[in-house]
Amino acid sequence: MSYRIGIDVGGTFTDLVAVDEAGRVTHAKSASTPEDQSVGVMEGLAVLAEALGVALPVMLERTERIVHGTTVATNALLERKGARVGLLTTEGHIDILEMREGLKDDRYNLRMAPPEPLVPRDRRLGVQERIRPDGRVEAALSNASLARAIQELKRQKVESVAVCYLHSYRDPTHERMTGEAVRAAMPEAYVSLSSDVLPQIKEYERTCTTVVNAYVGPALRLYLGRLERRLREAGFHGPLLIIQSHGGVATVEDAIRLAAGAVLSGPAGGVAGSRHAARLIGHGDLIPFDMGGTSTDISLVVGGEAAIASDRRVAGQRVGLQSLDIVSIGAGGGSMARVDAGGVLHVGPESAGAAPGPACYGRGGVVATVTDANLVLGYLDAQNFLGGRARLDTAAAEEAVDRIADALGVDRMAAAEGIHRVINTRMAEGIRLVSVRRGVDPRRFALLSFGGAAGLHITDIARQLDLRRVIVPRLAAVLSAWGMLATDLRYELARTHIGDASALAADDIRRIFEEMEAEGRRRLAQARFEGTVRVRRSADMRYGEQIFEIPVDLDGIDWSRPDLLRQMADAFHARHEELYTYALRDQEAVLVNARIAVIGELPALPTEPPRTAQAPSPPRSRRRIHLNGWREVPVFGFEDLSAGQIVEGPAIVESSTTTVLLRPGDRAQATPLGWLDVAVGER
Repeated sequence: MSYRIGIDVGGTFTDLVAVDEAGRVTHAKSASTPEDQSVGVMEGLAVLAEALGVALPVMLERTERIVHGTTVATNALLERKGARVGLLTTEGHIDILEMREGLKDDRYNLRMAPPEPLVPRDRRLGVQERIRPDGRVEAALSNASLARAIQELKRQKVESVAVCYLHSYRDPTHERMTGEAVRAAMPEAYVSLSSDVLPQIKEYERTCTTVVNAYVGPALRLYLGRLERRLREAGFHGPLLIIQSHGGVATVEDAIRLAAGAVLSGPAGGVAGSRHAARLIGHGDLIPFDMGGTSTDISLVVGGEAAIASDRRVAGQRVGLQSLDIVSIGAGGGSMARVDAGGVLHVGPESAGAAPGPACYGRGGVVATVTDANLVLGYLDAQNFLGGRARLDTAAAEEAVDRIADALGVDRMAAAEGIHRVINTRMAEGIRLVSVRRGVDPRRFALLSFGGAAGLHITDIARQLDLRRVIVPRLAAVLSAWGMLATDLRYELARTHIGDASALAADDIRRIFEEMEAEGRRRLAQARFEGTVRVRRSADMRYGEQIFEIPVDLDGIDWSRPDLLRQMADAFHARHEELYTYALRDQEAVLVNARIAVIGELPALPTEPPRTAQAPSPPRSRRRIHLNGWREVPVFGFEDLSAGQIVEGPAIVESSTTTVLLRPGDRAQATPLGWLDVAVGER
């Protein structure tokens, strides 16, 4: 018996999934250990082995591969606990990070303070060199100037060095010479070259992304080194793959080299799982809704594919790498409630996290959280949390909620309902951010509910948005970890080639894409990949007077035809019209960046055979819950439901890792996969 294991480290829990060759799925949860995530991962693997009924070394020896999503890079950036970085740039241009693009993130907020650069000014050093935009060397790299800069970095005890020279996307020679000199003089330092990280136009975006890479790289290198060592010592000898922000996976070596690509590693697993879910249920238009202990991640899957963006801001920093278009909001089971001086109730974005966690966890938390409110309302079973491996402290939750009630001047249940309602409203607004505010009508989508906390909130959120369908996978609490196993090795490459489409040479464009494809295939070979390779081509294009580009899919054009550039221009006009309802076909389309994704397809994730219809399963028990007053409702076991069985709300459907609350008017049907397909009642 062989396994594939997916691991998703969240802010509160670490989720683990093992899939055997027959498609049988076994999952486990363990507490995350923020001080060293590898400790929580190994503890979770021990729990997973116990669930499989084998010893940990035996399970790991039988494991073909492990796919891992980590928040190490994310946390280093959010908490500003990254490396001590120095920046080497072209002399006279050390203030690019502070000048940004001359605009605020919120340009109409006059009081908005600019984000603090990750590299203070005294560690930003100019080096004498200059390359022109056409690639011509105007001033050779000065070895004396470089040596002085390196000595200053050593004096300031810099741990990581970012190198970003003007127009190095045209000619990376100076950056590579600098990288060699830095490595020779500072062998322990992490070195990040912009020509490796983001070889494309726009100085601020390229500089900021390179600095982010240098800032989070050492922490990711340390963590993955520890994890690999512990896995090897425990008996695992297969490949460890790290899920990237674009939804593909990379080897540990590549993940460390391009550490900024793991900034959205954790949420990307959920979107990968959502794409796989769309294929399984035959519904390509989904709104993945992943509510965990600390945050909620929301995205769009249209026609079975997730949106990709290359202009992400994380913790005030620009990351120009390709990544899944995910909106994260500070709303989770651990989100803390507070009452401000004006008597207004707020929930989040601050979270109790894994330590001390919600008050009901009994780890020293005293502030009321969403989980505490749900326990007080009766939605959670205090005696059967995590399948009985933990007990919740109802009295502690009631004390925490009572403090909110006293501040509001209401009773305990009104306060708990208020916390529940406020967090639902915040999360509904998050869905509007990824749909309505981008010109997409969410009512034609189904909500895909996953994450350990989502099931208690999802049908109320759907009502607020007039959505009529909610899908809850049987593995909802660990869907991100499961979805990671449905990903492929993926390398994203880009090259700047500015010019009007009509003035470029078709052969030059073909050559650029061919060279990038060859580089991607070379990287797959270095990762020892042997299998089917798929290539996806796209471009960033704009009209001549515009200051922004839009991504244009080029997979549908015929690359052998002589009118290649006209086809590219037509694709751009069509995409512009789709996004903005108009196209200026009499204006020239400008090609800014050529992009390619080279994908090595890993073996497909096996799925369990569908269930056959049987007699409906009776409720396990009944529970007293508060829904506009106390009522007793049936409690069904998620795994007990037979294919086709219908459960009418109000009711609770629960498993060891998730609980789904069906409100009056909701009608859930168990699918052959063992999932819940919920028809949401009227508002």
